[in-house]
Amino acid sequence: MASKNASKTTAIETQQDMGIGHVNGESYKGSDGLEGTGEESGSIQMRAQGADGVDGEVLEHAIEALEAKKKAWYAYLLTRDFWLVLVIGQVLALCITATNTFSTLLVNKGTSIPAFQTLFNYIVLTAIYTTYTIYKYGIKRYFKLLLVDGWKYILLSFMDVEGNYFTVLAYRYTNLLSAQLLNFWSIICVVIVSFVLLRVRYKWAQIAGILICCGGMGILLASDHITGSNGGDPPTQLKGDLFGLVGATFYGLSNVFEEWFVSKRPMYEVLGMLGLFGIIINGITAAIFDRSSFQSATWDGQVGGYIVGYTLALALFYTLAPIILRMASAAFFDISLLTGNFWGVIIGIKVFGYTIYYLYPIAFVLIILGLITYFLAGSMLGDSLKPWLGKNQEQGVAGVGTAKLKAIKEARKDGLVGNTEHMV
Repeated sequence: MASKNASKTTAIETQQDMGIGHVNGESYKGSDGLEGTGEESGSIQMRAQGADGVDGEVLEHAIEALEAKKKAWYAYLLTRDFWLVLVIGQVLALCITATNTFSTLLVNKGTSIPAFQTLFNYIVLTAIYTTYTIYKYGIKRYFKLLLVDGWKYILLSFMDVEGNYFTVLAYRYTNLLSAQLLNFWSIICVVIVSFVLLRVRYKWAQIAGILICCGGMGILLASDHITGSNGGDPPTQLKGDLFGLVGATFYGLSNVFEEWFVSKRPMYEVLGMLGLFGIIINGITAAIFDRSSFQSATWDGQVGGYIVGYTLALALFYTLAPIILRMASAAFFDISLLTGNFWGVIIGIKVFGYTIYYLYPIAFVLIILGLITYFLAGSMLGDSLKPWLGKNQEQGVAGVGTAKLKAIKEARKDGLVGNTEHMV
């Protein structure tokens, strides 16, 4: 993380801090604390954590100081971080609603190309974030990164690509609202995987918040049943629901593992790798499954506009997602997206001729209350304090939205660290 001669007063990671290490006889440090040497053809050896230039005792003192600011059980709700997380969550919900809407419009036009339409998103991510990563790391360090950590990013990209593919594919066989219902399963996957693999222990308020949000979702479904505005029951709905279930499973897994990645590595590195390997995996998926659909699809200016809109909405979604995963959690990320069903109906009123029932505003308010409840019993750092990063977050990256960066800023106020800052 930091160079060998760095003092303990260096505040934020430099280029070497970011886990990119060295080449030509020096070392590359992987995201899990493993270090590969340039001389030993990719050999790996264990390296102690906490060498990012900030002493563990300084981090501990700063985190305790931040936690001590909590004077009431609702204190976190009064912080800027909470409202920022809440707003970002709703922007993400609008983004995912936009992608769902564009997917439905494409299917209605006779253009169902679930893998191909998502390919452009990965191209955009690669063009922006891979280019920037190479600029920051240098070409040699970047290839060393591929050698040591590439396989992990391949797994993340595979889960993400297949989550996108099966979710979009579901719209070919089922209706819009039925596909959105499967967000429930994604939440269950996130909670279970986070609990088992990342050692996340949910507080009573978090569990209550998740249940309240799900209750709001239940009201939405009841409203759709009462009004019959669920988009109809196509004969292939079962197949579509199964595809949606597979997609939600991959989504849940990818969200948890992306939270793990962005807590340890710079966001631009993660997004760049996601885009790079996403192009390869998504391209293979499109070549295998979308060939016949591609040939029979309708191609005109309107379809092109829908694909552009889909790509822009999805690229914005990918850019903002790491921030909420750092500041909150994969679970909060998923329950934030439940309001997408409300926004979907609002958009559907104009686009698909939906009608809004009085239960919809009630459901929306209930979901928002659930999001607020989620943080009632939390600390002043919210969910940005990740249990897998160590007690003092010493194994994490000091980047935008992380508890480690907040601790370093607090320590800087006390004069315990220097003023060099490089947020990732």
